[in-house]
Amino acid sequence: MRARTAILCSVADQGVAALTNILVLVAAARLSTVADFARFSAVYLVFTVFLGAAGAYTGQPLVLRRGAGEDTRGACRSAVVFTVGAAAVLGALLAAVSLAVPGDTARALVVLGLVLPVVLGQDAVRYAFSTLQRPHLALCADLLRLACALGALSAQEYGATPARLIAVWGLSALPALLLSAVLLHRSTGGVPLLLRPMLRRGHLGRRFVVEFGVGNATSQLSVLGLGAVGNPLLVGALRGATTLFGPLNVLFTSATSFGPPLLGRIGDERRRIRATAGLAAVLAATAALWATTLALLPDRAGRELLGDTWPTAAALLPATGSQYAAMAVGTCGLLALRMLDPRTTLGIQVLFSLTAVVFMAGGYVLGGVPGAAWGLCLGSLCKAAATWTRVARLRRRSPAEETVSAGALPSAP
Repeated sequence: MRARTAILCSVADQGVAALTNILVLVAAARLSTVADFARFSAVYLVFTVFLGAAGAYTGQPLVLRRGAGEDTRGACRSAVVFTVGAAAVLGALLAAVSLAVPGDTARALVVLGLVLPVVLGQDAVRYAFSTLQRPHLALCADLLRLACALGALSAQEYGATPARLIAVWGLSALPALLLSAVLLHRSTGGVPLLLRPMLRRGHLGRRFVVEFGVGNATSQLSVLGLGAVGNPLLVGALRGATTLFGPLNVLFTSATSFGPPLLGRIGDERRRIRATAGLAAVLAATAALWATTLALLPDRAGRELLGDTWPTAAALLPATGSQYAAMAVGTCGLLALRMLDPRTTLGIQVLFSLTAVVFMAGGYVLGGVPGAAWGLCLGSLCKAAATWTRVARLRRRSPAEETVSAGALPSAP
């Protein structure tokens, strides 16, 4: 596939995935009371942690591969099988533990555990198609998922429980998973499964999971913690605000996850870094424009989007919009580091993710929910500055050092 066609298909696929995610959350907000949406948001945050961890462990090492030989095709097939199997085990444990806990949130967690292999498996195939440089197949599957999700959620009535909404959302991904499995089998059929390399100590996914754990998961779990010990509506308020930026959130994640195969088509390293910097500027400008558009929405239109959650979410738009502009720059900085030396990002993730949590907690103590939102923004800004400072230092290394660093990346993560 031509580079331009591949980029268009990848962008379209991420747009469809972003639209699906935001419409799911918008539908949940419209179908739920404020309290039920807070519960749904808490469960969805748990799913987001699982999704990010699965992508970090199997997906991100996969997309760093180059070539489309038998080894790469076998790695794609193995990554999907490994993800589905691991999700089944983890989902069963989550459901078993949640069964012993009373309450609507626990019941929704039980359902999440049951549908976890479906939603994580469907996402894993997207990494495989990206690695195989066939993003048009991922686009077809995601279009099917969007249609099924909208059809299933549109049939629900106001007042649906969080557990029911999780079940409807999760099972709506099953047709897309089946289609993806058929398409992947056509591309990788006959190659052997190699699951043991993903359990070895040197697997890059272990480092990436740690990065994710101290990055996205840390901030999300800290929101849950503040909601538990402080104001329970904090989760719903922050989740409602970030829901409005759902397309950008998916694009940022996709830039790190699916960007390497596309940027790898650029032969010169300097040009790749310049292209990544240009992408950072475009995404930051998009975030600013999107935040401005949302801030100008009339109250009636906002309530059509998020229902009773709109007033609290609207108050956080300036802080959340600024945070996403900083996240755009930081995400592309991490992408540049992954291409230069994927082992250099762990320290930055650990330090500045924990810093963001401290800023959020301090902001909450000083200014309540708006203060927590501005704390997250400050943490993202510091992280963005750190990533690009590191990129500049790596670019000033001698050619010999760059050769050694490039050779440090194993061909079969």
